[in-house]
Amino acid sequence: MSNETNFKREMLSLLPNLRAFAVSIVGNYDYADDLVQETIMKAWAKQSSFEPGTNMKAWLFTILRNEFYSQARKNKRIVLDGDGTYTDNLRTPAEQHGHLDMKDLQRALNELPPDQREAIVLVGASGFSYEEAANICDCAMGTIKSRVNRARKRLEEIWADEEDSL
Repeated sequence: MSNETNFKREMLSLLPNLRAFAVSIVGNYDYADDLVQETIMKAWAKQSSFEPGTNMKAWLFTILRNEFYSQARKNKRIVLDGDGTYTDNLRTPAEQHGHLDMKDLQRALNELPPDQREAIVLVGASGFSYEEAANICDCAMGTIKSRVNRARKRLEEIWADEEDSL
């Protein structure tokens, strides 16, 4: 099998992970899909710079993250709708408990500062090590550990507050 075929297969196998990460940082499925598409196009164009045997997942997540920040700088007019107010009015509320739980999780994640949300999603949901997450975010490993720790504590507070209000 050619290197191009292996590259394509591995890249395609990571699409669900890329989409989940994109949704977690932008909070909008359509925009997340566009971001993933742009990431794949850039990765395909730059496949010669990818070293076979290295961590493609981390490489793609780095491209996606960089693309997100590049687009955000270029398009200051894009509203990320972090609290979900706008998008809640556009879609029908979920009827199944799993969808409600996911919506609660997304709402709680959206209450976190962007750097903490990004760190907890990379380490907690996407399975990256602290070192890999630090490389993706271009910061020190201690910074990632701190962000994840603060995010976990804040999520506990958010969920405790929600239970108290029931």
